[in-house]
Amino acid sequence: MIDFLLDPNVAYVLLVVGFVLAILALVSPGTGFVEIGALFMLFLAGYSMFRLPINVWALILLLLGVVPFILAMRRVGHWIFLLVSLLALIVGTIFLFKTESGTPAIDPVLAVIVSVSALGVLGIIGRRGVEAVLQAPSFDLNRLMGMNGIARSDIHKEGTVYVQGEEWTARSQAPILAGSRIRVTGREGLMLLVEEEDSNR
Repeated sequence: MIDFLLDPNVAYVLLVVGFVLAILALVSPGTGFVEIGALFMLFLAGYSMFRLPINVWALILLLLGVVPFILAMRRVGHWIFLLVSLLALIVGTIFLFKTESGTPAIDPVLAVIVSVSALGVLGIIGRRGVEAVLQAPSFDLNRLMGMNGIARSDIHKEGTVYVQGEEWTARSQAPILAGSRIRVTGREGLMLLVEEEDSNR
């Protein structure tokens, strides 16, 4: 019934789909369906790989192919490293499983199509992840200096204030009761330094 899992082409597709789903689950956790799909695909692929003979050198080549892919995502010689990663993925997958004749166990056309598709999807995910990390904050916190707001909680060492339509973590030198009007006097990172609005009157 599960003999089809012992087909190297099926095992390869299951492995790649499971890996891509696992990456998607890591970067955008959601309802759990992607995570379950990734585990299911990787379980089936693991069963197949356990039962099929593997060329160790091809597996090592696959793992090493991750390095130029990461470099490509960091824009260091982008296209060169991406091409090296793609070649390593294609060659590694074609010869991943052993055959008695020594010929490729995986259809080369299938390997090229799946490899290009997988790298394309992972490239989009990786590029967006890098851009998100490098992206400058869209809101300049210095604009909050001198603005007024409301203390959402009692504030001394730490509390919460409502300024410019958003809640912020805040700290004050003197205790401020919840509901008091406050004024922003400075900041430390994402922490606002505030004082009671009437404190200088």
